[in-house]
Amino acid sequence: MSAQTTGPVLIVGTGLLGTSIGMALRRLGVEVELADASPSALALARDMGAGMIAHEGVDPALVVVATPPDVTARVIDEALREHPRAIVTDVASVKTIIARELEACGADTTRYVGSHPMAGRERSGAGAADADLFRQRPWVIAPVAGSAERAIRIVRSLALDVGALPLDYRAEDHDAAVACVSHVPQLMASLLAASLTRAPQEALGLSGQGLRDSTRIAHSDPRLWAAIVGGNSREIAEVLRGISRDLLDLLHSLDSAAGDPLAPGLVAQVTKVLEAGNDGVERIPGKHGGAPRRYAEVSVLVPDTPGHLGRLFTELGEADVNIEDFALEHSAGAPMGVGRVLVDPAAAAPARAWLTDHGWTVLDGAH
Repeated sequence: MSAQTTGPVLIVGTGLLGTSIGMALRRLGVEVELADASPSALALARDMGAGMIAHEGVDPALVVVATPPDVTARVIDEALREHPRAIVTDVASVKTIIARELEACGADTTRYVGSHPMAGRERSGAGAADADLFRQRPWVIAPVAGSAERAIRIVRSLALDVGALPLDYRAEDHDAAVACVSHVPQLMASLLAASLTRAPQEALGLSGQGLRDSTRIAHSDPRLWAAIVGGNSREIAEVLRGISRDLLDLLHSLDSAAGDPLAPGLVAQVTKVLEAGNDGVERIPGKHGGAPRRYAEVSVLVPDTPGHLGRLFTELGEADVNIEDFALEHSAGAPMGVGRVLVDPAAAAPARAWLTDHGWTVLDGAH
């Protein structure tokens, strides 16, 4: 595959996103130079294969600003001034406040196009970077009022080159959307995880995959997320207000039940919450952005020793069973876990039979 992006590309900020972009472009042979305020982060990104450390007088065709959002507008303005021939984009997860700050400082935004790849990990920094991070992930293109068509085309080409799916959004619509699907989920996961600090340690020993799934993204960079939330506070607050109303209704029902588990008000409220949750989950797009599909679960015991998980995947492949999703739930105090394999419903029975014939302990039932 040949790149549409013309180098040199200067990436300012060598965290997870900046380093991953550099690695993806270098794989295509694009010349990439790197800049970062942290010498250690810069050296790590270079060693990860994201590009070379920028030399003085670099003349980039494209500048990608991958800094925390509280300094993004300033760095964009500096890049526009220092590199008068370059197109400049950023990958910050807030867009409206950056556009306003650029307008306020009088930046030449004809060469600027906002963007935001909807990809990330619970770990941050160059050490977590991956050249395939953006593959088949949405990449929002959010031009400002003055963005030139040529600049928009170049940023769209960048998204395509790293394997992403470019989508056009207004800055305001983008910020409302990410408040719902990214920013509030992060805060809710962190709030839930924070509640565990008040729980007895022995209680945490009873935790299972559900708690791990619900708190997976809670282990995130506080400084980065403080900047993100501050930059999108109004939209986030609006979503949280709706959740707060639902929580208060549930709390009122719990308090009114007076210990009666069958209190009509409590049953009705809990049913309402769960049914609304089911409806919300059904709205989340499925694989490849398509309509959500229902899968069957094949549960199998997996010894916690080297090679067994790989053998499970290999033998399912030999059975011509496509794994749609997978989770491994570790058993407390036992040298094994339960592998929960999601497959097409038609493949569930053959998969169970094949695994049983090949010596695996398959747990009864599908979910």
